[in-house]
Amino acid sequence: MTEKEDLNGDMPRIIAVDFDGTIVKNKWPEIGEINEHVVKEMRREDEQGSVIILWTCRTGKELEEAIKFCYENDIPIDYANENCEWVKNHFDGEGIKVFAHKYIDDKAVYVDDWVKGA
Repeated sequence: MTEKEDLNGDMPRIIAVDFDGTIVKNKWPEIGEINEHVVKEMRREDEQGSVIILWTCRTGKELEEAIKFCYENDIPIDYANENCEWVKNHFDGEGIKVFAHKYIDDKAVYVDDWVKGA
């Protein structure tokens, strides 16, 4: 359990952030340029105690490269493609979907916009 998750038993704010096209410009399978405005917000969330999950389709070697890139560039991540310990403990195990209060992704569509055909 990370220090962020030890908030008197309360659920921490959890943010899941996509890698390609969000944290970095999309150059799959290479790693693109950092999207500074996204990383700035990630750092702000980190300072406020949010748990940040790297949420990506990358696996294996490509995932390891993304994690290494984040650490080398001081991009805060607490987990990669997995739920935080608080969620695992609270919901008695690991689900397939990563739980977060917000999902940040270049491919995201708001439900209301989707339903309206926007």
